[in-house]
Amino acid sequence: MAKVELKKPIVEEIAAAVKDAQSVVLVDYRGLTVEQDTQLRKQLREAGITYKVYKNTMMNFAFKGTDCEALLPYLEGPSAVAISTEDATAPARVLCKFAKTADALEVKGGIVEGIAYDADGIKEVAKIPSREELLSKLLGSIQSPITNFARVMNQLAEKGGASECEAPAKAEEAPAEAEAAPVEEAAPAEAEAAPAEEAPAAE
Repeated sequence: MAKVELKKPIVEEIAAAVKDAQSVVLVDYRGLTVEQDTQLRKQLREAGITYKVYKNTMMNFAFKGTDCEALLPYLEGPSAVAISTEDATAPARVLCKFAKTADALEVKGGIVEGIAYDADGIKEVAKIPSREELLSKLLGSIQSPITNFARVMNQLAEKGGASECEAPAKAEEAPAEAEAAPVEEAAPAEAEAAPAEEAPAAE
């Protein structure tokens, strides 16, 4: 009874950790040196990933009734679990990248957004860019239109605004009206000259 009581908090801890997880990946860490294990934990921690070693029996109890129940067949031999509640691809990406330089680390399988994957599937998930990379690409794709818009706005600001850009057009229309005025004033002068020419004919 005492053993059961001791196990219960651990099972509850695992169950709580995987409950809201975006992804859960199981690995076999046998063969890793102390230095490699320390480096792996550091990289996972920096990526916001929880990484712990639990007994398979504990994980077996905790996984039952959850999406992680699909991982029960992989609970053989020493197992460590990497859990992320924010970035669904982070555990697969960090673990698979680390495994390329540490052959002893073996990815067993995992759950990513409720879908179960074997080792090969997790390796494919690892190829998906991180959320930050995807956002960076998205911002890059819309950066050009924004830059062009900002350039136009700066040009308008330097000229004093859109109203100032219309001023030259109005200024060009003004001389045309001014030139038309003398023509109209000349007409009365010609009309006054006409009677003076007809006066000799009256004699």
